[in-house]
Amino acid sequence: MDVEEFVVGSVPTVFYLPDYVTAAEEEQLLNNIHKAPISKWKTLKNRRLQNWGGIVHDKGLLAQVPPWLEQVTHRIYTESKLFPSAINHVLINEYLPDQGIMPHQDGPAYVPVVAILSLGSPVIMNFTPHQSFKNAGGTTGSYNDAVSEPAPLRMMNSGESLSEHRPFSVALMPRSLLIFKDAAYSEYLHGIEDSELQPYDKAINVRNGLLGDGHIPTSCDLKLVSGSSEDGGGSIIHRTGTRISLTCRVVLKVHKSFVKLKI
Repeated sequence: MDVEEFVVGSVPTVFYLPDYVTAAEEEQLLNNIHKAPISKWKTLKNRRLQNWGGIVHDKGLLAQVPPWLEQVTHRIYTESKLFPSAINHVLINEYLPDQGIMPHQDGPAYVPVVAILSLGSPVIMNFTPHQSFKNAGGTTGSYNDAVSEPAPLRMMNSGESLSEHRPFSVALMPRSLLIFKDAAYSEYLHGIEDSELQPYDKAINVRNGLLGDGHIPTSCDLKLVSGSSEDGGGSIIHRTGTRISLTCRVVLKVHKSFVKLKI
């Protein structure tokens, strides 16, 4: 597989691979996710998540990825050839139709490349350029609120932008794989709006014609509806089902034993 064939948009380090897993593989992954004990789920302000791979902190990672996840992460690593080593950390997020995640940048503990496998309902992910960051304070939330890991969330200052960088969005359809790295990772914030209705036709992979068969799932509540004059026209996605995402990354510092690390 040549991932260069799946570059979308004007930023050369954003890759969108439609139908990366089959419907049967999607169902198997979802079954394994839902079979996890309730204690594995952590409830945040606007969604639930499972942390597989260990707890990420400034001293490294305590590795603990189950075999059913290793199978798909190993495939992403070997086929994409975009990761410097095997993927060793996965966050599984559950989003209800009106849930999203604030614009953020992933923390410095990771290699600057991330793969997001989308299951269930579709969603629009927005990328916003930034020039400089500041630590969140007051009511703006923390990095823990965004991804449940101990690092400060770095938010974009109001009004900041880069003249050579423009905001863009990607439609994440069921069973698709989004990978972004380098400039797209370090020079943009990414997030999802807390809304059931999201603009659809301006997404860069829609314009590139790379949605794939996953935009017509048989078991997913996906509805494309025409926009009204109030929302500026065009098409929007009506999110009526639950979305599960697998955010796959590499943590360089890995501790093999709990005994060696004092948290």
